[in-house]
Amino acid sequence: EGKTVVSVAKGLEHGTQKRMSQVVSEELGVIRFAALSGPNIASEIATGHPASSVVASRQPAVAAEIQRLFMSDRLRLYTSTDVTGVELGGALKNPIAIAAGIGDGLGFGANAKAALITRGVIEMARLGVALGAREETFWGLSGLGDLITTCLGGRNRWLGEQIGKGKRLAAVLASIPMVIEGVETTKAAVALAHRARVELPIIEQVHAVLFRGKDP
Repeated sequence: EGKTVVSVAKGLEHGTQKRMSQVVSEELGVIRFAALSGPNIASEIATGHPASSVVASRQPAVAAEIQRLFMSDRLRLYTSTDVTGVELGGALKNPIAIAAGIGDGLGFGANAKAALITRGVIEMARLGVALGAREETFWGLSGLGDLITTCLGGRNRWLGEQIGKGKRLAAVLASIPMVIEGVETTKAAVALAHRARVELPIIEQVHAVLFRGKDP
């Protein structure tokens, strides 16, 4: 009681499509909650490379407290009250990164990736606003910032690249011990979009490639 819970998980609960703040609230009741997200590859922060992230809480004092505790001369934290937007930004960027990786596997180049990132963040914002987030959140660190990082490197982009080169999803997942969050998030995003009656052209095609055998 009286403690603050900080979520650093970027994802949606399997089957329910709930955000982490909703899951934590169900388990712990009314608490002081903050979500930390953004382009924050842990290994780079741990080795002291400069980075920025955003901490979101519906209680501004909580966000300010976490900002003070976590910030250093190499890690700058910004605050937000848009928990929904920050959580969705951290989750929805992963299916877009899979699409970017598919493009890499097909050899499409920088022009295609730039277009994909630009249209991808619009897609993320469209669904986010329909679910109660603020549009401007997706133009910040937890939306566009995290999307750029994930489309340039990381597990989700790597998985997409393997798919683009013709490998099967099951074989790719079996070859790596780590969880690749974008696979399940793609299912969740399509389900959320259907419920909210929002079109997600890129994520819907990723879903078709991963789960319906569509040619990349």
